[in-house]
Amino acid sequence: MKNILEYLENTPSPSKTAFVGDNSSLTFGELSAMSRSVGSYLCEQNIYKQPIPVLMGKSPEMIAAFFGVVYGGNYYVPLDVAMPKVRIHMVLNKVNPPLVICDDSTESLLTEWGYKTCNFKDICTYQVNDTALANIRSHATDVDPIYVVFTSGSTGVPKGVVAHHRAVIDYVDALCPVLGVDENTVFGNQSPLYLDACLKELFPTLKYGATTYLIPASLFVFPIKLVEYITANRINTICWVASALSLVAGLGVLEKEVPHTLKTIAFGSEVFPQKHLNQWRKALPDTKFVHLYGPTEATGMSCYYQVTRDFDTNEAIPIGQPFPNREVVLLGEGDTTPPPGEPGEICIRGNQLSLGYYADPELTAKAFIQNPLSPYPDTLYKTGDLGRINSDGLLEFISRIDHQIKHMGHRIELAEIEVAAREIEGVEMVCAVFQQEKSRIILFYTAKEGVTKSMVQTKLKSHLPRYMVPHAIHPMEKLPLTPGGKIDRNSLKESIQ
Repeated sequence: MKNILEYLENTPSPSKTAFVGDNSSLTFGELSAMSRSVGSYLCEQNIYKQPIPVLMGKSPEMIAAFFGVVYGGNYYVPLDVAMPKVRIHMVLNKVNPPLVICDDSTESLLTEWGYKTCNFKDICTYQVNDTALANIRSHATDVDPIYVVFTSGSTGVPKGVVAHHRAVIDYVDALCPVLGVDENTVFGNQSPLYLDACLKELFPTLKYGATTYLIPASLFVFPIKLVEYITANRINTICWVASALSLVAGLGVLEKEVPHTLKTIAFGSEVFPQKHLNQWRKALPDTKFVHLYGPTEATGMSCYYQVTRDFDTNEAIPIGQPFPNREVVLLGEGDTTPPPGEPGEICIRGNQLSLGYYADPELTAKAFIQNPLSPYPDTLYKTGDLGRINSDGLLEFISRIDHQIKHMGHRIELAEIEVAAREIEGVEMVCAVFQQEKSRIILFYTAKEGVTKSMVQTKLKSHLPRYMVPHAIHPMEKLPLTPGGKIDRNSLKESIQ
């Protein structure tokens, strides 16, 4: 197999529902027909091997547009109406596309900006040209790009990660057995479609003829309604960022409403507080819980760990072991392998690595390096994450390298402060940031009623060395989240400027 569209072409049940959105749904047959129409339209326009942005509301039709772009021999650039306009504009400027696929909600904005558009509703029934599509496929290879996902850049300019077919195929083939995906799987998608996190639902759905519900973002503001939605639609598999699961557990929802239909819960992208994981496992003792880890640059997730026990609040939940056909390499001081238990930068090798950053060879060369431990050409991706091998031989995530600070002559992991704060009775979500200009550590937290700022400060003073105690502590009703559901550290930093 060399092209992800083969999943769709080999689906055993064309009449079965594939994707369900807020206002529409598509069967596999409808998805295939629409995708082939879009691909034929692009072929007719002589658009080939080009980046094609898709700016639409989150829907099954947006997914059909993605696959249509691929049918046309191009690669899609997923965007979303929920993204800030400034960010959308920066991405479009970066890829300079021949046209943008849109819907009614985005067409006028793109026209105002001067971009050529085609409305999905106008091309999803375009006359299919089977001969042209077959010709495109005959020239395709498994290392052709499939999408460009833009992530936040340290300079404030988004960077585009270019993935290819082979990497996505290997990822899906490795992930599905771990999650236990089959034709009876019903996914509940949480992530936006412009992030690579949605790969965990999109392509396994195609491969196995499963079904994915695109859960409305509004439900994550009302956790009880969210759980009711899961139960009503008999969703049995979710792959969410940890903060989304913490939101449900932290507000005590599981004590009132338990989503008993869930059989597999995968989590990742950020630290999942142990007490919240334990609450979920207590509510659903027969459910499989899987910790996933991996950067966008390595196409989805690279490591997994199936949780089989409760964890104390001061224990790290392992990120476990690499998926098949991947290797994690830890690089310590002087590009050497650190001893077991000692930290090193997590680096990843294997053909699941992306092609690099779109139109940015300099940035690509910095992150995708020659393996210093190898005498032959061998590429490593430097994640910027610190990890170590624990006493059980499993990989543990420590923190981001850029979350490691130098303060009062000491090297400090902000994650260690967050762990101490989470151990305080009643504290729910926390985030520690460092104000570089004033050399101050600031802690933001949410907590149950009755937990005061002075209580948190007193507890931290008794648990942390003086140089690690935050200079300021800010209680909040809720912590800001990125569109992907992670805690928005940059927003918190900006709030104290």
